[in-house]
Amino acid sequence: MSQQPTPFQNDLRLFYQFLQSEKQFSPHTVKNYQRDITRFMLFLDDQDVLAWNVIDEQHIRQFVSQVHRQGLGGKSIQRLLSALRRLFRFLLTNGCIVNNPAAHVMAPKSEHKLPDVMHPQQIEHMLLAPDEGVLNENPLIVRDYAVLELLYAGGLRLSELIGLNISDINWQSKQLRVLGKGDKERLCHFGKQAALMLEKWLKCRELLIKTSEKALFVSKRGTRLSASSIRVRIQKLCREKGINQRVYPHLMRHSFASHMLESSQDLRAVQELLGHAHLKTTQIYTHLDFQQLSKTYDAAHPRAQKKK
Repeated sequence: MSQQPTPFQNDLRLFYQFLQSEKQFSPHTVKNYQRDITRFMLFLDDQDVLAWNVIDEQHIRQFVSQVHRQGLGGKSIQRLLSALRRLFRFLLTNGCIVNNPAAHVMAPKSEHKLPDVMHPQQIEHMLLAPDEGVLNENPLIVRDYAVLELLYAGGLRLSELIGLNISDINWQSKQLRVLGKGDKERLCHFGKQAALMLEKWLKCRELLIKTSEKALFVSKRGTRLSASSIRVRIQKLCREKGINQRVYPHLMRHSFASHMLESSQDLRAVQELLGHAHLKTTQIYTHLDFQQLSKTYDAAHPRAQKKK
């Protein structure tokens, strides 16, 4: 694989430092920027471009066409262009270039894929815990059911669940204090069933904790549970229950949002519960609801049914 052209390296290093120190981006976000920009730098290397001020809009368009042909979707290209625009704004501010070549380049449109959801009956089947004897024998099974209960009860993101500490639980109001995207704090609710399983887990947790670990969910070694471990455990549990649908943590959040909106019809409330910064993000679940209504209409309305 080609190496990054050396004339660019110092400016890129300063840019990544700027993202971390000035913009306060998380290490994960900075890593995503580095990955996207490295892809662009390799393209420039192939084009024998060795200076920032040589790059023009045509280069950006060629790059977008190339990655699109390679199978990159519209949303991924949009994210990639966003990284490039920010990089060029930084270079513009620092006098390395005189205009932003990525400013007017748009990503190709992509299909709006509706999120998957589980039927409420599937959720009930999945969350139906084994008898007390089985739970008492294996604390990790108790933990797995507590994880699923909270993911569905509160519509939590996986990162929010992993970041939970014991001190984040308010038993009186049955709420969790979670840290969402952009370090925004919000309160998530949980109901009776989640509370019962959480209480069982806290008793089991004491058997695993060997240090002053604050994390709510821990591994068998007593350390904070990782995202990969949760994914693996959920898939294992669902296979054992004979659930054929691919089940992953964010599917619980999608299902929570869809079921809440279907029952309440309160888009603003669901937005608050999910911690969405913009209502537009929450509105995708209205399309899901409308899709279900359309199916019901087609199946029930006499004039909607096709003649055989």
